[in-house]
Amino acid sequence: MSDRGKIVIGLIIFVLIFTLPMTYNMVAKNKAVGAPELEIPPEAGKECVRSTEYMRPFHMDLLNEWRDEVVRHNDRYIEGPDGAMIEKSLSNTCLDCHSNKENFCDRCHNYLAVYPYCWDCHTTPEETAQPELVVAQQPKEEN
Repeated sequence: MSDRGKIVIGLIIFVLIFTLPMTYNMVAKNKAVGAPELEIPPEAGKECVRSTEYMRPFHMDLLNEWRDEVVRHNDRYIEGPDGAMIEKSLSNTCLDCHSNKENFCDRCHNYLAVYPYCWDCHTTPEETAQPELVVAQQPKEEN
């Protein structure tokens, strides 16, 4: 039984390695992400198209529904909570109030590790124009 010490040391090392991820998560300081900062310009409406309780978990469903209704049925307006007609548009409606993409959209999406494809088509509020395409010219061949 001269291997008893080696076995005990091996078991201790195994338990330490096995529990390392759990221990690290308990000890590490996790950054708490606060509520997104809402920067609402004075000319924007007072109310959103839906309640905050609805928009937090289901805004992507609403945007997908709007996209389908606008593209497939040419249904471009919805009646808002105050009775006014609101355009179904991410760029022209939502981004009026939620204009700071970095502090509002990105904070939540990064925290949840969600990568929406909205920005494949829509430009962010800070962007004004698409960058120009630079085409490399072929050198002329000498005869």
